[in-house]
Amino acid sequence: MFTLPPLPYPTNALEPYLDTQTLEIHFGKHHATYLKNLNDLLPEKSDADLIPVLQHLDDLPQDIRVKVRNNAGGVYNHNLYWQCMSPKSKSPSPRLLSSIESGFGTLDAFKEKFSQAALTHFGSGWAWLVKGTKGLEIVTTPNQDSPVSTGLTPILGLDVWEHAYYLKYQNRRVEYIQAWWNVVNWDYVSSLLADR
Repeated sequence: MFTLPPLPYPTNALEPYLDTQTLEIHFGKHHATYLKNLNDLLPEKSDADLIPVLQHLDDLPQDIRVKVRNNAGGVYNHNLYWQCMSPKSKSPSPRLLSSIESGFGTLDAFKEKFSQAALTHFGSGWAWLVKGTKGLEIVTTPNQDSPVSTGLTPILGLDVWEHAYYLKYQNRRVEYIQAWWNVVNWDYVSSLLADR
């Protein structure tokens, strides 16, 4: 069975940028529901199988393929999202900063491009910093689709579904994105760059 890892911080730890009630509902209801649905669909699988499942969706029976894509993506994407935030946000490591500067010019230019991608993504979905064949790239995915399914390796993810921000920011996605930069866990992002 797939399991729900605990949040790496208390639900109030990201205040005032992300509010407690949103984290409680987002983690305890939305993320937990994706997990339950995935376990109902693939009861024989486990956490170790999550990435291979997303990489080989076409191998699944057609009658469950879309449901697995949505729910496995929902589990994977949220697992990464929670880790990509911390109440003790620091600066990117020298290696990560160098990679960002190689791809985007400056850290501020990267933040601007990433924020614009997140802001202009139509409807529900995600903005990602991924490792691609030509270095770091910014991509977006709809719904709970994961970059893993297209051969990319995400190292930073921002949830732009309304449930991620609507209680505090209502329709002001731009304010949510601006606030989110204050809690980015650059140590974790740096570790993914090094590991993958």
